[in-house]
Amino acid sequence: MSYDPLGIYNPESVVWKVHSDPSMLVGGIRALFQQALHPVAMAGVATHSNFREDAWGRLQRTGDYVTTLTFGSTEQALELTSRVRRVHTKLGLDNPHELLWVHMAMVDSFLDVAFRSGMALSAEDKDLYISEMVEFAVLVGIPRGDVPTTLSQLKEYFKTIAPELVASDDAKRAAIFLTLPPLPTVVRFATPAAPAWAALSALAAASLPRWARDLYGWPTLPAQELATNLSLLATRKSLSLIPSAFIAPPIFHEGVRRWQSQSVNA
Repeated sequence: MSYDPLGIYNPESVVWKVHSDPSMLVGGIRALFQQALHPVAMAGVATHSNFREDAWGRLQRTGDYVTTLTFGSTEQALELTSRVRRVHTKLGLDNPHELLWVHMAMVDSFLDVAFRSGMALSAEDKDLYISEMVEFAVLVGIPRGDVPTTLSQLKEYFKTIAPELVASDDAKRAAIFLTLPPLPTVVRFATPAAPAWAALSALAAASLPRWARDLYGWPTLPAQELATNLSLLATRKSLSLIPSAFIAPPIFHEGVRRWQSQSVNA
């Protein structure tokens, strides 16, 4: 498939809309909780990743991957995905079945959290988001025909893969890390980063689908879904008060300028 040199996604795409929303902060953490529930995929991460030694670096690289594919130029996106595929092949982490799980857990988390946080997304928007995200999957090495393209297909995918999912010891260790990550001493004791992260992580965990919370063995309290949705709404509203200049990554602003320049020159 050929892409516009300006980017795989443009500012009018649903992917751009969702991935530039403050709700992504919670959705990204939830995706990591959800992805950890496939024991084979999680074992590969645990075996080959430096997650514990360079936890924040790995989280940053994951965020950079999503933002580069979404807001970067096509050249930037293809260069990054090519490098990721080489690393996956070298480490034996290139099985399309496990890669598809990681992709679908990410798509489900981003979309569900955005919608429950108050983003206006119609049924057509949800299907379009899932369809647009197929490019994320293809560029990492997943056959196009294997990737769900609608919300109904996404739901069917999770039903089909359910027997493979379990909260392994590796998954539980990852969940503990996500809840209580190691922080530099000065950050932990001199800034509000630790309690802020703990609050976001707890909200991300609470936003997981019931089946995922059950696998982790976490209780579901009465009216928990309502309380979680209200918290998601409040969190998005609070984050929306922060100017984008402070919260959005540089590549987002570069992407905006790149597409605006095309409009001016058209």
